[in-house]
Amino acid sequence: MTRNYSALTLFKEGLNGQMGWQKAWRSPAIKPRYDIVIIGGGGHGLATGYYLAKHHNIRNVAIIEKGWLGGGNTGRNTTVIRSNYFFPESAALYEMSLGMYETLGRELNYNIMLSQRGLLSLAHSEAEMEMSARIVNAMQINGTDADLLDKAAVREILPILNFSEGARYPVFGGVWQGRAGTARHDAVAWGYARAADRLGVDIIQTCDVEEFIIEDGRCRGVRTSRGDVRTDRVGMAVAGHSSHMAQRAGFRLPITSYALQACVSEPVKPVLDNVVLSPGTGTYASQSDKGEMVIGGGLDRVPSYGQRGNLPVLEHVISGLLEMFPSFRQLRLMRQWAGIVDVTPDSSPIIGESPLSNLFIDCGWGTGGFKGIPAGGLLFAHLLATGKHHDISRPFDLSRFARGRLIDEAAGSGIAH
Repeated sequence: MTRNYSALTLFKEGLNGQMGWQKAWRSPAIKPRYDIVIIGGGGHGLATGYYLAKHHNIRNVAIIEKGWLGGGNTGRNTTVIRSNYFFPESAALYEMSLGMYETLGRELNYNIMLSQRGLLSLAHSEAEMEMSARIVNAMQINGTDADLLDKAAVREILPILNFSEGARYPVFGGVWQGRAGTARHDAVAWGYARAADRLGVDIIQTCDVEEFIIEDGRCRGVRTSRGDVRTDRVGMAVAGHSSHMAQRAGFRLPITSYALQACVSEPVKPVLDNVVLSPGTGTYASQSDKGEMVIGGGLDRVPSYGQRGNLPVLEHVISGLLEMFPSFRQLRLMRQWAGIVDVTPDSSPIIGESPLSNLFIDCGWGTGGFKGIPAGGLLFAHLLATGKHHDISRPFDLSRFARGRLIDEAAGSGIAH
């Protein structure tokens, strides 16, 4: 139920330190037994808990988070949502997620600040235009909205781009997905957390999963900093730290963790109406509701867990931005950060049972984790509740690497996210 506050109430709360607000979710003590335990309180973990309770009526669920909710990649990304992928398996997954985002605010009764402003992927040569045409054809065949734009159409959508004759990366055209856009990352996490809590899911923060309880070759629970917890099934959704948790369970994952860096500028008046990315410059950008330019680039291909990023990558990202938008040269940067992403050999996620029985994994999303939160949570909840794959998650099982059935989306996920 939504509570409506008067202007006077809001004013009083501002004066008294905002101590009168109702808590959005509980902080319960951890119980010794749950039906399902989810490791990771980011977007995927929270969404999984919510869909377990809503769709499968499994409410004796614990979401265990080492830090605070959304404090990992969910709170350290650039908020882009899209479904412009090449292969049918990826298109089905991300189209499901985008469709769920379109109704998520109403479902959760929480404003996730969805802005379907459209995404433009630029082409800088005739060869890139040919590849763009192939991508658009594939997207349309897969049922995803996409249009191939020429230079004139790009100029109409984004007149502040660098269209000069001497541009290092001249604009030839691009791929347009009108339903793509952004959503507020914190709001997505908070909305799922509140909804899951109201359905009885326990959200346990500042609790570290130290090891797995393994008996007769099966995962029977987890040993945490607050005591042992027994359970029938464990779901692991810890993004960039998936390989570390897998080692604690006694197996290896085909995952390498990298830092994905981003930054924001000082706020300015609205000048950028959509999300734009340039594979040539290795940079993408959008403008937030506060007026900040949100700027990102490709992966730093040196494996790292450093959430501060590094200067050479930042310089490369900014140089790409200034090539695209020379008018941004006077903007001041306000802050920068990096998220730790877990990348598989085919740049597609892993959803399925792990080599340790009763332990299931949702990982390997790389740069696609935020845009995949609703579908990832729904599919992972189905797997945990039934022990069987949903048709959309089946191609992303860990066994695809042994079978050679890779879904190589490196081109689709390497820059924008």
